[in-house]
Amino acid sequence: MSSNQSEIVSLHDITLSANTGLDAIKRAPIVEFDSGIKCLRIQDISQSKKFEDWGFCEVNEKNFLSFQLKQNDIIIARTGETVGVNKIILSDLKSVFNNGLIRLRINPKKINPFYLFYNLQNIDFKNHINGVARGASTQPNLRIEALLDFKINLPTIDIQNKIAKILSSLDSKIELNWQTIKTLRELSKSLFLEICVPKNAEELQDNWVVSKLSEFVEIKNGYAFKGTDFIDNGIPVIKIKNVKAGRVILNNLSYVSREVADKAKRFLIKQNELLITMSGNRHDGNPETWVGKVGIFHRDGEYLLNQRVSILNIIDENKMSRYFLSELLSSEEFQSYFISNATSSGGQANISPDLIYNTEIIVPPIEQLHKFNKLAKEIYNKIFANELEVETLTTLRDTLLPRLIKGEIEI
Repeated sequence: MSSNQSEIVSLHDITLSANTGLDAIKRAPIVEFDSGIKCLRIQDISQSKKFEDWGFCEVNEKNFLSFQLKQNDIIIARTGETVGVNKIILSDLKSVFNNGLIRLRINPKKINPFYLFYNLQNIDFKNHINGVARGASTQPNLRIEALLDFKINLPTIDIQNKIAKILSSLDSKIELNWQTIKTLRELSKSLFLEICVPKNAEELQDNWVVSKLSEFVEIKNGYAFKGTDFIDNGIPVIKIKNVKAGRVILNNLSYVSREVADKAKRFLIKQNELLITMSGNRHDGNPETWVGKVGIFHRDGEYLLNQRVSILNIIDENKMSRYFLSELLSSEEFQSYFISNATSSGGQANISPDLIYNTEIIVPPIEQLHKFNKLAKEIYNKIFANELEVETLTTLRDTLLPRLIKGEIEI
């Protein structure tokens, strides 16, 4: 792609309109009942919530028509710590958006909406937002005029369409993998409920055992790295932020040098070890930040464990299953148990090894435990394979994206 096929333009040049949404107090208050109309908020975008999980609101017909989300609208957070996070609307929705967001409606004769969307995922846009929205204010705030000053490389519509197709194809494959992972996790949970949860009191008395976790696990705590130990690249460290609800993710990793890693080599994580977060939040609406999150670490390689994340080492694999514990301790019952029994320090919730050791669990008959372990192991291996493919596809997309939109790859 030669340089004469593209030009540098600002969002001003390709935008038909840009406006903030409805205030959440008077014009679009969130309600607890099904009003038939939803309202998109910053948290819905920042937490990647599905449409069905957005809140309902009350809004009059005039405001609905003016602020309805329609296909190819691009929505951008204008305030808070997630300022600049954005979303493209794929179809007309029975939803409005609130005033924490800016809606861009672009000129389709000039720009492919997905080509613009991918420009807004690039580091150049994040740098622009950091420059114009953060400043000296403690609360980041993005003005529409400052947003529209952002400049992009604009090739011909034909090239835009090709770039958008390449990147959208990768995103579609990533989303398909996530849907497969979700289905597999639901299958594992169903099997757990069927095999490992007693149906009634009579069944509970038949070879089911009430025991403390101390009979089955040993806790190994993470290493207390110093803040100055962390660098941009090196040996990866698993922190609280990497243990999500039921899984361990390997993006947004922290790193230490080889020298520091050698000092902490006793804290290497082995493949398929069960991790638990010892600190976190209480019920804040986002389960992925709660204290007591559990996940199986499925990667092979050199990864170190940070403080306030612990390993639940299985003492005897014949008597306990890591897959059983992963499902059990990730359940709503045990997540609530950890949260309600956590101590507080500086606004943070903390659980102790003693609390974990003294946690009582109901263990099914050994033949049922082994049956679940065998089935769950197959399911989890498929989950891990899909997660690995997601990582590979995501890396490919993130590598291609800046080069494609800057015209560095000829297509």
